[in-house]
Amino acid sequence: MKYSYEQLEQFDKQYVWHPFTQMKAYVEEKPLIIERGKGSYLYDVDGNRYLDGYASLWVNVHGHNDPELNEALHEQIEKISHSTLLGSANVPSILLAKKLVEIWGGNLSKVFYSDTGAAAVEIALKMAYQYWQNIDPVRYKHKNKFISLKEAYHGDTIGAVSVGGMDLFHRIFRPLLFERIEVPSPYVYRMDEYGDEEEIVNYCLKQLEETLEQRHEEVAGMIVEPLVQGAAGIITHPKGFLKGVEKLCRKYNVLLICDEVAVGFGRTGTLFACEQEDVEPDIVCLGKGITGGYLPLAATLTTEEVYSAFLGEVHENKTFFHGHTYTGNQLSCSVALKNIELIEKRNLVSDVQRKAQALAGKLQKLYELPIVGDVRQKGLMVGIEIVKDKKTKEIFDRSEQIEHKIILEARKRGLIIRPLGPVLTFIPVLAMKEEEMEIAVDILFDAIAEMVKIKQI
Repeated sequence: MKYSYEQLEQFDKQYVWHPFTQMKAYVEEKPLIIERGKGSYLYDVDGNRYLDGYASLWVNVHGHNDPELNEALHEQIEKISHSTLLGSANVPSILLAKKLVEIWGGNLSKVFYSDTGAAAVEIALKMAYQYWQNIDPVRYKHKNKFISLKEAYHGDTIGAVSVGGMDLFHRIFRPLLFERIEVPSPYVYRMDEYGDEEEIVNYCLKQLEETLEQRHEEVAGMIVEPLVQGAAGIITHPKGFLKGVEKLCRKYNVLLICDEVAVGFGRTGTLFACEQEDVEPDIVCLGKGITGGYLPLAATLTTEEVYSAFLGEVHENKTFFHGHTYTGNQLSCSVALKNIELIEKRNLVSDVQRKAQALAGKLQKLYELPIVGDVRQKGLMVGIEIVKDKKTKEIFDRSEQIEHKIILEARKRGLIIRPLGPVLTFIPVLAMKEEEMEIAVDILFDAIAEMVKIKQI
């Protein structure tokens, strides 16, 4: 039975609770209802097409409805869709684990599967804490805290929120959270008083070292988004910060956890963001682009040293007591394997580097607009900070919903994007063509210009 747009709209508003969405406002607007996708485009139920400027929440790699990814799923579904990984194995999960270790190409050798980036982070936190307890529960009994950056975002489950630093998202849950230790993030656009990029990096690393010097005996690990803090508004870290974090974690005997959920699989211009500063974490979290945007899958990779701490006799209770029903699901792992194969076969990473350079030049025109304060880019991750006053960097009051109005203007013109507070994000499908990205930037310019005209700025 085919339903009309009006019927689907009614059902949507009657039954569906959308994530990160104020539903009171949502039900007052006409919803965008996606029916299909092809390449860099999404199509709604009325046949209108839109450039996917947020890669369907930063996950799409090769484009929608890719024939080779479709075929990989079809082949696997004819064999089996799921069997548990608890106490037994399956072929795709074995081969994918092997491939992930190989493409990481560094110190990580063990793979623990889950189904979301937040779950991968939860696993990393529990793993890091138990690691110290398994080694020596008396000596390390106080190693139960984690350091994270100001404005950090690592997911929405309770453990992941506990190491988050986004007050808007997390303050309501504060009574439920465990204690974290916050250190400053090198948010260059908002840190003029500390000097240039190098001076800002030095300041942030100094603050981290002072914290570690005082509290390292109670710190199990430090978690960081390498190179880019995504949900915080595409805050790009200057060169040297990530490497400095790694050196300090080593100096003070603290595990380094790198959350590559958003930045992994080519998004920043290398297969993994850590490559750009030659950083080797103790634990890394992967997700989003791992299946090319097809199915939920995440992975937590760690070293032989961390893994070995969990080995022992059954009665010693060193087992990592964690798992998910769909851990290592065959369909997800099969499409992930094909995704990685296509990344290599299609030279996607070098293609991203080329397109990112071209995009950088195109983005400069946005500075002509009086409400564009900063344009930040790393690879194919772009954040456009909207301000009321360029000189003072004051942002618009939330009640004005300027950023939301801009994305609605962009949608009218055929581009789907999402804001993060005062920051518009442009996170294209990685395989998006250069000319399609140019169209997207033109739409962004026109949508922001329309808001300037309406507001008479």
